[in-house]
Amino acid sequence: MSEHILFLTGKLAEKQLNAILEKMQPDFTYTVHQLGLKVAALMTTDMVARRLHDTFAADRIILPGRCRGDVSVLAEKLGLPVERGPEELKDLPRFFGKAAYAYDLSQYHVKIFAEITDAPFLSVAEVLQRARYYQRNGADVIDIGCLPSTDFPHLEELVQALKQAGFLVSVDSLEDQDLLRGGKAGADYLLSLHESSLWIADEVVATPILIPESHQDLSSLDRAIARLQTKGRAFIVDPILDPIHFGFTQSIVRYHAVRQRHPDVEIMMGVGNLTELTHADTTGMNALLLGICSELDINHILATEVSQHACRAIKEADVARRVMCAAKSHNTLPKHISTDLLALHETAPFPYSAAEISEWAAAIRDPSFRIQTSREGLHIYNRDGLHSATDPFELYPKLQVQQDGGHAFYLGVELGRAQIAWQLGKRFTQDQALTWGCATEADNTEVDLHTFKPAGSTLKK
Repeated sequence: MSEHILFLTGKLAEKQLNAILEKMQPDFTYTVHQLGLKVAALMTTDMVARRLHDTFAADRIILPGRCRGDVSVLAEKLGLPVERGPEELKDLPRFFGKAAYAYDLSQYHVKIFAEITDAPFLSVAEVLQRARYYQRNGADVIDIGCLPSTDFPHLEELVQALKQAGFLVSVDSLEDQDLLRGGKAGADYLLSLHESSLWIADEVVATPILIPESHQDLSSLDRAIARLQTKGRAFIVDPILDPIHFGFTQSIVRYHAVRQRHPDVEIMMGVGNLTELTHADTTGMNALLLGICSELDINHILATEVSQHACRAIKEADVARRVMCAAKSHNTLPKHISTDLLALHETAPFPYSAAEISEWAAAIRDPSFRIQTSREGLHIYNRDGLHSATDPFELYPKLQVQQDGGHAFYLGVELGRAQIAWQLGKRFTQDQALTWGCATEADNTEVDLHTFKPAGSTLKK
């Protein structure tokens, strides 16, 4: 027997809700019931508790996405499961598709080494502060970067301070003595050893990361692998990712070749050689590189945040490794798993067409301004009419708010957000900040615009 769902709505949205449900051809039966209020966004759980006298034999109740109040209290009172639907009615099909399966993003296989590249110039306190920041963003190992021909007298002190604070630590240098010092100080990993410097592995217990003697010399890497395997030592292999136009494509081929030759060895990829040295948004690069890691079972990456454009690279890598893990474990494409890597665009930025917004506007009978976007541009309307443009400055003379500074400021902020969303292809929802996925430092806390917003300016449906 199929589930029966009760959808609660307002008068303005009732017709559209019925049309969407009919088009969905769902595998459940349903009843649409409007509670006698005009706009669904004004609904509260207390109002539902007062006005809903018949649950229509429902097994579950879906409230409008903007319904305010405690859903759990309402569910207890009605004796039925109650949940909020999507904020936009057009998202109902996707809402029910997602509800069918929730991906577990707590799982991942890739370990992130976050490099502090300027460690020789930082104090112990500064390194610990940076390490905690990287750890919050997903780093598993803090990598202490050494610089060529640069004194590093407090290397041992840094390693020991990080270890005492509970961090896993790696030391990254091209100088044998730096690696030896770091290993003896208690580092967990050493980046990087090659065939000629394998003697360092005999002096310390740290796990070595192996690289070829030269980028193309996989034979030297094979010999280094064989030597450590003979000794029963743990190790990680890094075939070295090269920047674009300096061997990038060939280096990807090299990673594939190493995996083919050594199906069971642990491999590392230094993703910073791409994210740092390409002036493009790093979210997509991290997604692609972590996808390659997923396919080749590369379970370690070295990430950096040196360039200002790569300032979220570690957080992005953390999201990407979780998305790829979920996709791989369910044998599916990395789609509809998380939107956190969609910083500039969205899968469905414009839920309504200009024609549909025009139909909404014609039904409005109050002075409150509503702002929406469509593929065609920005739309603002109330009982006095609908105005559309692609530039907010074209709209200002038509709104008649010149004598109300607070009102004009609010509408300016919202129309500015709407223009940015329209230009980029992002979802705009009035009274809500634009979402930027994992590309921002700020958390997702929303400002309550109603605490300072002038009356008569809100999106009501």
